[in-house]
Amino acid sequence: MSDPESDRLQDGTTSQTKAHKPLWMRVLPIFVIAMGIAAFFFFDLDRYLSFQALSDHREFLISWTADNRVLAAAIFIVGYCVMVALSLPGAVWATLAGGFVFGTWIGGLYVVVGATFGATAIFLIARYALADFFRAKAGNAVRKMEEGFNENALSYMFVLRLVPVFPFWLVNLVPAFLGVTLRTYVIGTFFGIMPGSLVYASVGNGLGAVFAQGGTPDLGIIFQPSVLGPILGLAALSLIPVIHKRLRAKKTGDRGIKS
Repeated sequence: MSDPESDRLQDGTTSQTKAHKPLWMRVLPIFVIAMGIAAFFFFDLDRYLSFQALSDHREFLISWTADNRVLAAAIFIVGYCVMVALSLPGAVWATLAGGFVFGTWIGGLYVVVGATFGATAIFLIARYALADFFRAKAGNAVRKMEEGFNENALSYMFVLRLVPVFPFWLVNLVPAFLGVTLRTYVIGTFFGIMPGSLVYASVGNGLGAVFAQGGTPDLGIIFQPSVLGPILGLAALSLIPVIHKRLRAKKTGDRGIKS
């Protein structure tokens, strides 16, 4: 069990350390991200993240990957990491490409690894550069939210990652403002995005037939009952610790009132 006084002193030390950081050091990561996003659109790189681009270059991707498996895997993971860290559009097409080139399971794993690294990078940047500013502006409201969220942080992280309701980039940022620990964030992200990533990687794995028929992939597959149902089931299982804790607290409170 942690000592409140030690925690308070440690928090104070951390705050003093942050306060001693020059402003330019805290703004620099944001500037780098902004420049990366600007370069992405300036050089029209988004044209490579589309179904048409994947269709046009499919033979080259397959043949080059077959000759350079390790290098291709490294490039894919790093590229996916950068894309997520910069919150660039086109993650779905990149995931489809991973499934198409590497197969459902290997491609899905590469997607999960790259996305987790990228999400962790933006999480650390947000916590380092923006969290204090956000908390100062939000005041007591964010503190109450932080207490409630962190009481069952891992369960909430699983739900946010599993259920495709909130934008991926938003879920990357909010936990940084709510004081979620790095370990909890990484675990929740890695395992939480795995089901959805594998679904889209499996769609990508079947793109050969889609190309042959001249069709387009069904990107709404994630919302089909046969797919979304099990994912929602996993999200519900993730909330069991939260529900159990609240029921136990309520039961303890009722006993206190009766006594």
